[in-house]
Amino acid sequence: MTESLFNIPFLAIAALIVISLYIIITQKNLIKLVMGIVILESAVNFFLVSLGYRSGGATPIYTNAPEKLMVLPVPQALTLTSIVIGVSVTALMLSMIILIYRHTGDIDAEKSRRLKG
Repeated sequence: MTESLFNIPFLAIAALIVISLYIIITQKNLIKLVMGIVILESAVNFFLVSLGYRSGGATPIYTNAPEKLMVLPVPQALTLTSIVIGVSVTALMLSMIILIYRHTGDIDAEKSRRLKG
């Protein structure tokens, strides 16, 4: 029973990845493609946080280090970095969609593929 409870976050991560890949593969609307990419980023961040979790772990403050097992701080730092990069990439994608809409009048991925410099 405890093994199945331990795997629930990883099952949720797998479900988020499958949903995001489905959205990315099937949708032609650029806004929906960005939403699929954001869901994929969230799944990766959730995976990093899940990797760093330890049951019964203490906070990693090294000035007063406890004797027991501590939570891993590196995945938390990677997640923070990933969030900042993800927000900037999402803003860049949305600004590119605005430019494509101004140029073509539509946000269809097929029409944007036909654009030439």
